Amino acid sequence: MDYGFRNGKELIDLCRTHEKNMGQIMILREMEISGRSMEYIRGEMKEKLEIMRAAAEKGIENEIKSVGGLIGGEARKLNDWNKKDKSISGTVMNKAVARALSVMEVNASMGHIVAAPTAGSCGILPGVIITAGETLESTEDEHIDGLFAASAVGLLVMQNATVSGAEGGCQAETGTAAAMASAGVVQMAGGTPEMSLHAGAMTFKNVMGLICDPIAGLVESPCQKRNALGVANAMVSADMALSGIESLIPFDEVVEAMLRVGKALPATFRETAMGGLATTPTGIKISKELYAPKI
Repeated sequence: MDYGFRNGKELIDLCRTHEKNMGQIMILREMEISGRSMEYIRGEMKEKLEIMRAAAEKGIENEIKSVGGLIGGEARKLNDWNKKDKSISGTVMNKAVARALSVMEVNASMGHIVAAPTAGSCGILPGVIITAGETLESTEDEHIDGLFAASAVGLLVMQNATVSGAEGGCQAETGTAAAMASAGVVQMAGGTPEMSLHAGAMTFKNVMGLICDPIAGLVESPCQKRNALGVANAMVSADMALSGIESLIPFDEVVEAMLRVGKALPATFRETAMGGLATTPTGIKISKELYAPKI
């Protein structure tokens, strides 16, 4: 395969050889595998972007309650607070986080989302890409290209580690989503492929060892707030990479380390709801109430 790559080093080599960015290499790879045209493949990604945009706004415009009842209305609350212009984190960061919270509320209410890479981490990529795109005044095509660059990072993680919380903890889910988002935004901002992977590496390093402990086994809490953390992590890492800061440990080695850490985590910390916040007194109480027989 002319555009296949097994790790970050090979991806960077392809970018240099063909003088393309990560998103363009990913599109050419998809064309090679599927036999479809560039127009068709970009059209499919445009549809995903539109789904992301709708989910990112739905929870801000309306108070959405999750099926489990553990989350709902947080996106609207943060958006309302942001309008008062008194935030600590800044309006851009809060807007991105509110959108991530919204997507998670849509997901937890069985709404339409793009699981990128998973449903439990679905808020991060839309929150970062859409909001950063506004700040950068990016075109629709640049948003789409950013998503393709992000998908290249997601593919690298799937090929060399895992995006499953059940296998690698929350570092694998929200960590991958944040790494994808930071790499995509770096490209949208005009950064090099090398910068995109430095951003992804730094993003992973900031959540190494993060456990997966969904209360009552539902992808609602603490998942929603960890999507908020993922947004902040991605945006800070993207800015660091764009400023010229590099990850001391190369992306490929960071991904390998993430997998080793994930496998070393006890099963109680890997989406079993048998450890962490799920086993706090409040977590146990919520679980008992949710699963109590209905009379």
